Amino acid sequence: MNITKTDLAGAFLIIPKRFEDARGFFSESWNKQSLHEAGLDLPDFVQDNHSLSRPAGTLRGLHFQSPPHAQGKLVRCGQGALLDVVVDIRKGSPTYGKWFGTILSAENGRQLWIPAGFLHGFASRVPDTEIVYKCTDHYAPECDGSVRWDSVGIDWGVSEPLLSEKDATSPLFSEFDSPFTWEGAA
Repeated sequence: MNITKTDLAGAFLIIPKRFEDARGFFSESWNKQSLHEAGLDLPDFVQDNHSLSRPAGTLRGLHFQSPPHAQGKLVRCGQGALLDVVVDIRKGSPTYGKWFGTILSAENGRQLWIPAGFLHGFASRVPDTEIVYKCTDHYAPECDGSVRWDSVGIDWGVSEPLLSEKDATSPLFSEFDSPFTWEGAA
């Protein structure tokens, strides 16, 4: 398993090994022991989510779940391709308000570990794109939050995204009061 730090402390790009032949490939997309041996110990996961974005240019985000039900997420693309983006919202962090984005696709097999304290969003690059992710806490509607997708300076690579009403009307980042605080994590 190949693990790479991003520019945002705590967020990691993970590339599991793939074994390919004429039939396709096999990969262990999650293996706690392999991650531990590679130096990354993630919290326990309690929920898996699976989302399909039919048209290319579908944008979902920027979302978070606040304490006491803050979620870390291990995100991958099951089909298609998407730009996956995280934004550091930990008050006092040296990278507060900064974002990191990477292409996740069924073809490249990359995964992104997103700890609690980050906004998360993605934009589909091709039709029928699926995102699959593991969460460290259950969904709690009373802790659900969002920031408007176009208020952080992210280059989504989509000129007119397809948005939900929630995402189109979320508060601006400049008006956002984060419930998270930087704790000096690496």
